[in-house]
Amino acid sequence: MLQAALLAGLNHLLQGSGWASARLAPFAGRRARFELPPFHLELCVAPDGLFELPVEEAAPDVVISLPAETPFLLPQGIDKVVSLAHVAGNAEFATELSFIFRRLNWDVEEDLSAVVGDIAARRLVRGTNQLVGWQKQTATRLAENLAEYLAYESSLLVPGGDFIALRDEIGRFNAELTDVEARLAKLAS
Repeated sequence: MLQAALLAGLNHLLQGSGWASARLAPFAGRRARFELPPFHLELCVAPDGLFELPVEEAAPDVVISLPAETPFLLPQGIDKVVSLAHVAGNAEFATELSFIFRRLNWDVEEDLSAVVGDIAARRLVRGTNQLVGWQKQTATRLAENLAEYLAYESSLLVPGGDFIALRDEIGRFNAELTDVEARLAKLAS
């Protein structure tokens, strides 16, 4: 059931951008296996450039293994996820899949407009984007304030400037110590 839902969603994205299915069509019959522990999904390219579930058992042409933390990395962007993927198999097919998945975009507003109308869809998408932006900004400020508290209030962390100054002083002290050792070695000989 999950496979059917993922297949329907992926094909919806491919149909929404005709260029993607046109690029996949030459690979008709090729198989790709996506592994995201503990799940896996095996798909076959149909002659129309969409994906379908394979009918018979056969070895996949490409195996794309994603790390288990992939769902948590998606907010950082698809490029982050793709950079951590391990790919094995046909290089040409894998390169084409990578190209397509990096550039597929879901037009949420278009799909929503069919359900709630154009104006409501526009407002919902804009409001959601503002909410997500606000949450990112809040998380960034929270992290900055926490780091400042840990560095200056609780003294659990060393402030960046103090750490750099200490490192430089240790370097100078080490150079002076080396110089003193060299002088002592001269005096001893």
